[in-house]
Amino acid sequence: MPKPRSDSGCKNLIAKNLIALRQEFGLSQRDLARKLQINGCDVDKNVITRIETQKRYVTDIEIKKLCEIFNVTFEELTKSDDDTQS
Repeated sequence: MPKPRSDSGCKNLIAKNLIALRQEFGLSQRDLARKLQINGCDVDKNVITRIETQKRYVTDIEIKKLCEIFNVTFEELTKSDDDTQS
């Protein structure tokens, strides 16, 4: 069975928002990976790169930790540009 993808064919919903949040907080990919490691996620800089370039799925545990690090909700982290058009 193929793995699910978004309507646009992406492997995750957070790539654009993750890049924006990381830049807003002044974190490099390596910095973010370190913060995730401190919070119990086994990731390195390459994992962050793969998430941001839509080459990797993101686990629910990783999403939860990212929400905690950036102090955002799940909805904020996964919100797409299409969600803002009403």
